[in-house]
Amino acid sequence: MGRLYITCLYILIIALPNCTATDILSKDSPISITQTLVSSNQVYELGFFIPGNSTNRYLGIWFKNITAKKIIWVANRENPLSVSDDGSSLTISDDGNLRILDGQDKTVWSTGLRGHFNETIAQLTDMGDFCINDTLSGSILWESFDYPGNVLLPGMKLGTKVNIKGKHLLSSWKNDDDPTPGNFMVGLSAEQPPQVFIWDDSKPKWRGGPWDGGKFVGIPEQYPGYSNQIALMPRNSQEGAYLSIHQLYSSDIQWLYLQPNGVFQLKYWDDNINTWDINWEAPAKLCDVYGVCGAFAICNNTKRGMCECLKGFVPHSNDEWSKGNWTRGCVRRSELLCEKNETSLAFGKTKPDTFWEIRGIKLPDYYIYFPNMGNDTCQQWCLGNCSCKAYAYVPGIYCMAWTDELMDIEKFQQGGENLFLRLSYADSDPNTNLGEKTNTTKVIISLTTIGGVLLLCGFAFCTYRWTTYKKGRKTNLDHFNSEDGLSRDTLQEDALRQESFELPIFQFKQILVVTDNFSYKNKLGEGGFGAVYKGMLDDGQQIAVKRLRLLGNFGQGTEEFKNEIVLISKLQHRNLVKLLGCCMEGEERLLIYEYMTNKSLDTFLFDPKKRKQLDWPTRFNIIQGIGRGLIYLHRDSCLRIIHRDLKCSNILLDEKMNPKISDFGLARSFQITQEHANTSRIVGTYGYMSPEYAMGGVISEKSDVFSYGVMLLEIISGKRNTEFIHQEQIYPLAHAWESWKEGRGIELMDPVLEGSGCVSEGLRCIQVALLCAQDLPKDRPTMTEAISMLSSETELPKPKEPLFTLQRLSSGQEFQNMCSSNAITISMIEGR
Repeated sequence: MGRLYITCLYILIIALPNCTATDILSKDSPISITQTLVSSNQVYELGFFIPGNSTNRYLGIWFKNITAKKIIWVANRENPLSVSDDGSSLTISDDGNLRILDGQDKTVWSTGLRGHFNETIAQLTDMGDFCINDTLSGSILWESFDYPGNVLLPGMKLGTKVNIKGKHLLSSWKNDDDPTPGNFMVGLSAEQPPQVFIWDDSKPKWRGGPWDGGKFVGIPEQYPGYSNQIALMPRNSQEGAYLSIHQLYSSDIQWLYLQPNGVFQLKYWDDNINTWDINWEAPAKLCDVYGVCGAFAICNNTKRGMCECLKGFVPHSNDEWSKGNWTRGCVRRSELLCEKNETSLAFGKTKPDTFWEIRGIKLPDYYIYFPNMGNDTCQQWCLGNCSCKAYAYVPGIYCMAWTDELMDIEKFQQGGENLFLRLSYADSDPNTNLGEKTNTTKVIISLTTIGGVLLLCGFAFCTYRWTTYKKGRKTNLDHFNSEDGLSRDTLQEDALRQESFELPIFQFKQILVVTDNFSYKNKLGEGGFGAVYKGMLDDGQQIAVKRLRLLGNFGQGTEEFKNEIVLISKLQHRNLVKLLGCCMEGEERLLIYEYMTNKSLDTFLFDPKKRKQLDWPTRFNIIQGIGRGLIYLHRDSCLRIIHRDLKCSNILLDEKMNPKISDFGLARSFQITQEHANTSRIVGTYGYMSPEYAMGGVISEKSDVFSYGVMLLEIISGKRNTEFIHQEQIYPLAHAWESWKEGRGIELMDPVLEGSGCVSEGLRCIQVALLCAQDLPKDRPTMTEAISMLSSETELPKPKEPLFTLQRLSSGQEFQNMCSSNAITISMIEGR
């Protein structure tokens, strides 16, 4: 009897451990909906749960000994079990995978390991990580830390959004009772250095600024040493970097939690009040919300208006701004020096741009950075690049620069970085900062302004009376000398009274309204004969308004205006821009065109970022579209037109990137039987002019063919015609011929096209471009022949050496003296 008692007691002692909670799951011991796994330190527990009032059951992990139960990980977020299914279980299958089975033994969720692993166990670790371990090799085959839900625990990694399968990214629950992935996500951006973001679907909701090696500079320290709890771990460039957090003390229970409403919180358990408390959250204030003030504006929570434009900028819409709608942001008040063309510089101030320091802010988004570049070098780089809007020098990051809109700037009460904003000299008043002036300065400026206005009004009145007296209140405009000997009165008759001319006439005051008084924020660009502004008619149609500049009684502008309204109003082709109307009041000459969403070709082709949008099919479509437009002008239209000013800035792109030839101010009409003409007024852009036109004033359709060839090389290479090759110091046209002759034509192609499979088609385009840009007109194909060559597979003629352009430059200064800017049309008067 005694021996039996001892035997039973021994069996009971052996069996007791199997009745207590364990942290191990094996093939032989699946867990049911009533069983759980508990980590060895008794902090974490894994099992089935029902969230709130839900009718679904999930497998998850939570903190074990805390009464306010919080779920920190869910396995089957998108594949719930029914509450009524009591036969569900978690098991390890024969292939080594974890599986959740319903009451009918159907797999609801699996870890999805590829391969077959005979000996595996699953363990809930003391850090809250649920792992599958290979007992033979000791390696971890899968872990829950790689697939977080809405919680980031110490030891987890927060990864980059570009990672596949969403690994290491947090995603919110739909609501407190539904673990299904919601709209919000937290992760790192793929840029260098990375930022931490909260995204609402694909739109940013909040960002923490770039990583400086110890912290995110857009998150000011809430308490000393917070940055000691986070670290950024570099990984290979394909996967980006990972952020991890860790506990300062082993007794701490803290975690980062993404709420269903997109608020990111650092929570900790407070034993004193027995509840969860919040240590930090984002966004915490309205200024924390991404882009709340729009571009080129700063948000300050301590100010009543909250949003204000940066110094030198004004609201995009005063009406919206006054109503508290700031999302459209601000626009620059005055042009930068580098944005002015040669004509503007001749009539205005030429004082250099300056930098204005804005202190203690959250630096804007969309930056580029230059590691190991010093502060002075950084400033010089920014000043030397017209696209650079601002720069900053941050210890740990070094030089940062902004070439896009300055977005999401916040004023901090403590901490923050300093930004150097690029301003025109006119906006660099040292007495102002972010649009604020001292009271004394305001009084002085007000008095000076009032006095100046009164003086100006008096001068204008006297001038008006004197002019009226001298001219006898004439209403007709003076005659002027032009190539055709026409007067301005005659011009108006030609424009308004021709039987075939039915172009709508707009009132000047109407154009003033739709362009907001020709405000700088609506300015699309500027050429040699005037500026172009964006506007919107009452019916909602967007338009582009070209305001021609009339330079004196004998200057340019009027003849160009006549050409546009007489010529283009008669032309209808899908690859020509459409003229909607015109305006002639006093000295004002306005042309109203259809608005092109993507502006001009040069804004994409010569921009380091935007050029990537021009893949080879898009470029080839543009090449063919321009060619079709020229065929129509030369051969198929009711008039025979020579454009004379073909260049990338005169090729507009619609919303589908289809090309449209614009700017017919310099165009000439020919008789159908006329092959060429001579002119004493040589106009156009140097670098695109054919040799016979630039040197002798001879015009023909082959003049446009030459310009087309130059444009072809620009479209293929992504380089401006006037850029010279630094190593050889020759024009790209000559460089293209030498490269083609030596079998190195592929080197001319834009690097962003690499891997697009366009080599053979691109090389053919280069050869056609060289044929179009031959020195002698007889050696160039017609536009019809050129387009046929691009599309056919026949063998092409071999181009000759371009002697006219094959000239080596001794210095960059000589190059500058020879050519004008590609963006500006120039005139060269040469008597014959």
